Formats: sequence, structure tokens, C-alpha cells
Amino acid sequence: MNRSTTLGRARIPGLFVSLALMLLAWQLLVMLSGIPHFLLPAPFAILKTLFSQMQTLGLHTAITAFEVIAGLLSGCVLGILSAILLTTSRRLRRWLLPLMVISQSLPVFALAPLLTLWFGYGMGSKVVMAILIIYFPVVAATFDGLRHTSSAMLDLARTMNATPTTILLQIRLPAALPSMASGIRVATSVAPIGAVVGEWVGSSQGLGYLMLQANGRMQTDLMFAALLCLCLMAFLLYSLVNHLLDRCLYWLPDSSRNNALQTETH
Repeated sequence: MNRSTTLGRARIPGLFVSLALMLLAWQLLVMLSGIPHFLLPAPFAILKTLFSQMQTLGLHTAITAFEVIAGLLSGCVLGILSAILLTTSRRLRRWLLPLMVISQSLPVFALAPLLTLWFGYGMGSKVVMAILIIYFPVVAATFDGLRHTSSAMLDLARTMNATPTTILLQIRLPAALPSMASGIRVATSVAPIGAVVGEWVGSSQGLGYLMLQANGRMQTDLMFAALLCLCLMAFLLYSLVNHLLDRCLYWLPDSSRNNALQTETH
């Protein structure tokens, strides 16, 4: 068992205690202050709605999860391929890299109506939105890893008359795996944003649609329940991806430690 796993398990009891205290304070605040239910429902009311609307919430959660996973897989593949193209071609890097940077300044909400118009109200526009959200983090992290490969390894490969393809596949890509994994972790954490924003703009299903409908009908408890399902789905997806990346990068010391934990421990 590595150090990061031990630290992660040690934090779990503290996390549950903090969560329990927060929910208790929330419940007391609603009970003692007399805040209207439609403004801030009590945690117990949200849990009651969660169980009573479990079938509806489960259906919309599954739809949003599919959109997020499809966008994540597609965005990661496109991002990694784009980073490889940027590394191997100076001409492409000269033209495409500035465009990628400029594209990140465009607000997501400004693109969502256009994507809905172009790809319709189905899952397509939500998947494309998720791809746009996660594409740049994967490209940036992978490209950074590829271009910072050890110069000594590259010089040794060239002295042995290795081809550019061999250098890419056997030296650059393996060396860039830790950076690539960091980009995928970031992409996993932000992927649900794209799908939910797309559902807000135009959709007839998904957690974003359900939250929008609940808000319009003043069903605040249902809106909080949908938000809780979204948080749980995002947490489980990130945990799964993080675990798979740790298994793939098993040879790295403390490879399961994310950037936040690294900053905190160092």
C-alpha cells in the first residue's frame, strides 16, 4: 500500500464527520430560522424527495452520465491526437496552438445555443459541449509532456538512428504519460459541466433539464436532489478514472496523488 492510499483512507472518516456536521447545521438552520421550504429545503426533505423520486432521478442521471462519458472518451482521444500532431509538426503548431488558446476565451454559455441549433436537442449537442470543455486541458497537458521529454533520451535515440515514429511511440509517449494522466484527471472533473450546460440551454432529459424544470416549478427539494445525484455521479466517475490511471501508471512513485494533494503535502 503506497503513501497516497494510506493518506486517502485516513481522510475518509474526517470527510464523513465534516459532512454530518454540515448537514446537522443545515437542518438546524432551517428549523430555527423558519426559512420557507421553497427557498431552502431541509436535508431530510431532500433525502425524502431523493427516495420518492428515485426512478425519475435515476433515469435522468443515467442520461447525463452517458453524455459525460461519451464526451470524456471522445475529448481525450481527440486531445491526445492533437497534442501528437502539435509535437510532430511545427507548421501545425504555429497555426493551431494560438487558435486553441483563443478558443478557451469563448464563454461556454455563448456556444451552447449554437451547438443546440447545429446538433439538435438530443445527446449530440451535450456530448460536443463536454468535448469542448475537456479538449484543451488534455491537449495542453499531453503536449507539455511530449515536448519536455528528456533531451538525453532523445539524443541517445537519434545516435542509434531511431526513426521519428519510434522516438514518438517508445520515448516521447511513455515519458508524457504522467502529464497526460493529469490532463485526463482535470478533464474528468470538468466534463459534467459541459453536459449540464447543454441540458440547460436545450434538452428534454438529463439532470440539467430536471433541475431547470424543478426550479421553474419551485420544487427546490427536487432540484437539490438532482444536484446531489450530479455530485455523486461526478465523484464516482472521477474516482474510477483516477483508479484506472493509477493502475496504468503503477511504476510511478505516488502516481495516485493528484495535484491538489501534491501541493498540500509539499
